[in-house]
Amino acid sequence: MYSSPQNLVIGAVATVSAAAVAAWLSNSFWLWVAAAVLAIVATVRIVAALGLSPDADRNSTTLLEVTYEIGAFSYALALGVTAAYTIYVDSLAQVQVLMVANALGYGVGVTARNAGRPTIAIGQLTFSCLPIAIIGFVTMEPAYVALSATILLLIPAQSLIARRIFSELRDSVASANANAELAAKMEELARTDVVTGLANRAGLNHAMLEELMAADADTRLALVWIDLDRFKEVNDLLGHPVGDRVLNEVGRRLDAIVPAGSTVARFGGDEFIVFGPVPDPQAAELLASEIHAEIMRPFRLDGERLEVRASLGVALSPDNGIDADTLMQSADLALYHAKVGGRSQTCFFDSSMTRDLVRRREIEHELRTALQRDELSIFFQPIVDLETGRIRTFEALVRWFHPEKGELTPDEFIPVAEETGVIVTLGNWITVQAARIAANWPEEVTVAVNLSPLQIRAPGAALGIKNALREAGLDPRRLELEVTESLFIEDNHATARFIEELSDIGVRFALDDFGTGYSSLGYINSFPFSKIKVDRSFVSGAQVGKKSNAIIRAVAEMGTQLGMDIVAEGLETIEQVQAVRSAGCNLGQGYYFSRAVPDYLAAMLLAQERENGARQASA
Repeated sequence: MYSSPQNLVIGAVATVSAAAVAAWLSNSFWLWVAAAVLAIVATVRIVAALGLSPDADRNSTTLLEVTYEIGAFSYALALGVTAAYTIYVDSLAQVQVLMVANALGYGVGVTARNAGRPTIAIGQLTFSCLPIAIIGFVTMEPAYVALSATILLLIPAQSLIARRIFSELRDSVASANANAELAAKMEELARTDVVTGLANRAGLNHAMLEELMAADADTRLALVWIDLDRFKEVNDLLGHPVGDRVLNEVGRRLDAIVPAGSTVARFGGDEFIVFGPVPDPQAAELLASEIHAEIMRPFRLDGERLEVRASLGVALSPDNGIDADTLMQSADLALYHAKVGGRSQTCFFDSSMTRDLVRRREIEHELRTALQRDELSIFFQPIVDLETGRIRTFEALVRWFHPEKGELTPDEFIPVAEETGVIVTLGNWITVQAARIAANWPEEVTVAVNLSPLQIRAPGAALGIKNALREAGLDPRRLELEVTESLFIEDNHATARFIEELSDIGVRFALDDFGTGYSSLGYINSFPFSKIKVDRSFVSGAQVGKKSNAIIRAVAEMGTQLGMDIVAEGLETIEQVQAVRSAGCNLGQGYYFSRAVPDYLAAMLLAQERENGARQASA
């Protein structure tokens, strides 16, 4: 009713003008008075419509409705009485037609316009038309009586129309409100994680966009990206319902400790993100520390104690990005470095991380290309029997001779291969090449291949080893797979299945770099290791001395009792060879015997060994 006051202006001008023309044609004082009354009421209504905004909080619905009713009923009654007066005083025919048409047209028109309030619509219709009907019956003239009868039929007919319009309007408004509520609810659901009740990725993006758009030059925001370490083991060992409860509890803890105004979101899987304002970088460090400590606090689920660890990457705005994408990339890079650095730690973004990432991506791309173009080579370093001096095993080592950059060391590309998953393809390729070459050696010489934990966990890992042996025609007993101690910390169950499946066909396993990780006699006893390789740091490192010699002796004695070979790595001098031999090691590896050599030189070493053996036999 108040949304379009121009309708009131148009209607007022039309009816007041009609009344003025009627007064002028009739030269009637009372019609001039009627025209003046209509003009005054119309003016008051227009002023009220312009002054009372339906959007203003001070204007209640009741005030607006009552004000409109008073003006509408007054104006309709004035117009109806004026039209009835022209009939009563028997004015000129054209005057009667002019006023009656205006009154009836006004009444019919407002019926539809104001159908949203049927009482007002029907009231205006009645006040503008009923005076005419009454006067028509009073005159008792057939034409006026017929007009009055028509008006009496018109009023209920238009009332029905008004109520029908009102009903449809009411249903439409109710439907629109329901749709709006449903849309709002759907929007909220679309931005909410179903497991934790926190914001999901869409909700986080929405919150970040609003926060960043509202931020000024002095606003500092922190984005903390949280990745739960080895959470897959929780799902695999305890089941997804327990995993969901852990996620729920992590979300609850995060929501309880973050500053006011922050957004906590489950970004997907086992990743969470906290985003919100911080006063300074020190506050961001404190927040990250609190988050880390809160997540690592032990859980109690159904009476069971469960520990969860997490890696955190932190980026700050505007220092590390002023838009959501850049800030997310910075935090992701920081998280990447936290996981590469050993997990369960927090890293803040630094610009050097971007350069490092570019370098790693370049290596990743070139490594994939190198595998396709056969730019990689397999070198072999002998493992020698310290009693006889004969070669017992060759360890297969990958070498990369880049056509432009020259030789790239394994320390440069192996970590990148592990981080990007290329290690699976690379490891399988090394195994295939090593097995193919070893098939041409004497039967008593074995080949050792290093395995990455990622390669072991890859689907069909054991099948890949079996296929490599079958294609090369190599006896499984001539293959040794070297694994590190960290493998058992990462995923004991997958490792156990892998080792068991290959041990059943004769493949042997060696424990590499013993003494540098989580050394445990438990898994030495649990898994069928045939060889332990003592790390070079005990042989040629800076800490070599009585303690390291004692450790070597203890490991050698253990190996002897368990029927295992003990390999001393990093032998470079005759003194070191004599020391580890006297300590009980029966095998040695290092530059003293030979560096890693191409396959043809490995074959030459074996040929020379056979010739020397033949001469000694002849002698």
